[in-house]
Amino acid sequence: MAASVDSPPSFQPINAIELVSKENSKITGVSVYSGRAEVTRSFKFDVKTGQNQVTVNGLPNVLDQDSLRVEGRGAATIHDVTTSHIPLPEAPTTSSELDNLLATKEHTSRALQRCKHSADVLQRYVSPLSTQHIDVTQLGKIIKEYDATAEQLDDRMLELEKQLKDIDKEIEEERKKLSDPKHDGSLGIRAVIGVFADVEGEVEIALIYAVHGATWHAGYDIRVDMQSKEEPVTLIYKAAITQLTGEDWSDIPLTLETATPTFGLGVPTLDQWTLSVYRSPPLDVLPTAVLHPAPLLKSRAVKRGKSALTDSEYSAPTVAHRELQVTSKGTVSATFEVPGLISIPSDNAAHNVTIAELKLGATMSWVCVPKKDSKMHLSAKIKNASQYTLIRGTASVYVNGSFISRSDVPAVSPEESFVCPLGLDPSIRVTYHPQAKQKSLSGFYTKTTTLAVTQQITVHNTKAEPVEHVRIVDQVPVSQDAQIQVNLVSPALHYHKDSSSSGTFGATGKEEGDPAARMMTVAKGVTAMWDGADEPEPEVEALGRSGKLNWVCTIPPQSKINLVLQWEVASPARMQVAGLF
Repeated sequence: MAASVDSPPSFQPINAIELVSKENSKITGVSVYSGRAEVTRSFKFDVKTGQNQVTVNGLPNVLDQDSLRVEGRGAATIHDVTTSHIPLPEAPTTSSELDNLLATKEHTSRALQRCKHSADVLQRYVSPLSTQHIDVTQLGKIIKEYDATAEQLDDRMLELEKQLKDIDKEIEEERKKLSDPKHDGSLGIRAVIGVFADVEGEVEIALIYAVHGATWHAGYDIRVDMQSKEEPVTLIYKAAITQLTGEDWSDIPLTLETATPTFGLGVPTLDQWTLSVYRSPPLDVLPTAVLHPAPLLKSRAVKRGKSALTDSEYSAPTVAHRELQVTSKGTVSATFEVPGLISIPSDNAAHNVTIAELKLGATMSWVCVPKKDSKMHLSAKIKNASQYTLIRGTASVYVNGSFISRSDVPAVSPEESFVCPLGLDPSIRVTYHPQAKQKSLSGFYTKTTTLAVTQQITVHNTKAEPVEHVRIVDQVPVSQDAQIQVNLVSPALHYHKDSSSSGTFGATGKEEGDPAARMMTVAKGVTAMWDGADEPEPEVEALGRSGKLNWVCTIPPQSKINLVLQWEVASPARMQVAGLF
């Protein structure tokens, strides 16, 4: 039997596939962060059995090359991915169109010169003629022929001059076309992907990459209905999206992320901290340069919670409109899916979308500092009872349909509250009456001057309904010298004293541990307290140190309440007290 020799396997050449990002793919999803975005772009193409080299041209220059990753579907394996800048082609200096225009210009210029020369010849012919050489009967004919010939030459010269101007304009436009790049200068990144296919057929790959030049920020419309009691606040949560990445996002599902992506960010480490005896360096030795550590390498990918190519996307390429959904929530970050499909061109302009319209409860409160200004300020403490995390942004505030002001909304997690100023409320009027002062002298050997001051404040509710949480803020002086004693008479709030206090004021009969000493009812619906005493966790030792106190009032409709502040200042008779009035 003759022995058979097996032939070595034949190696197929690498199948090269050239793709242009804009023409041969579509964007299937974009997640926008603050300062960047993550784009998912899907490609479908045919491969041959064996090694295939896929070149994708026209990716954006702002692409973070370290973030690029590739996912695929089909009977193929992705081997490697490399990125590079597409070399710029040399700009051509001429073209057939430009050559034709230059030749036409030269031809027209020569024709114009001939017309001018003919006009000169005609003028030289007519100039030496006189009545001595011309028969009078022929003079009219000569003049008529001269006018006709000169007019033809003038018309021809005007026409040629206009043609030259038009040709110059076309030459300028053609040269501008030659100087302008034929490709989009903002799409100059190339990705080369090695794909090994088990069988010939169609495969789908998704390029997922981060790009700079995209961001979004929150904006709000806060509409307050003062007649509503249950949920008086309608908060419209909006997002303004801008991008200048070089790629237009057309008909895409868009996700807004409140988190800030971190690339290559690790936990810092502490080097050993050593001590030694200081020795001055020699004078002839130059100081050594400080070597800074190299920056951390960036991550190779922006990690996502799910694959860019799901089974449903592979089998059904049509994209359905989605309902608004909060895919993640919490105190750290949140993810919002914008309902439907949206288009955001690369124009660096703000494109507004509505995330949600929320009905929220709120507690209204009024604050006035009549010593400075008798106007009553209205504000709402709004509770975020929704599942949405509110991020910092600017709000347009409307009360009963009228625009009031623009206000800043802080970062608010679900179930947290924030205060929104609602402008002035002229229906609650405050009168700050002139002070009543009385001075007295006491003591036998050591004379003491006592100044008693009474301040009256009237608050008038002109509304047809009662108002609660009306806060009036005033103050008494604070002594900075042990010889000057300040005593708060009414309301009889207690001032916490310690060894560091240089001056004193207090109320007779109140102990430091008595809660009524720092918050007390002075009339029906009126509670007096030190400023900050009604905070959730007040700093008891600090209450009253600033001398500021509040009255929190509930005022019936069409009613007035009178508040009285009384205090005394005692000092040596001959001492002049500074800052009293």
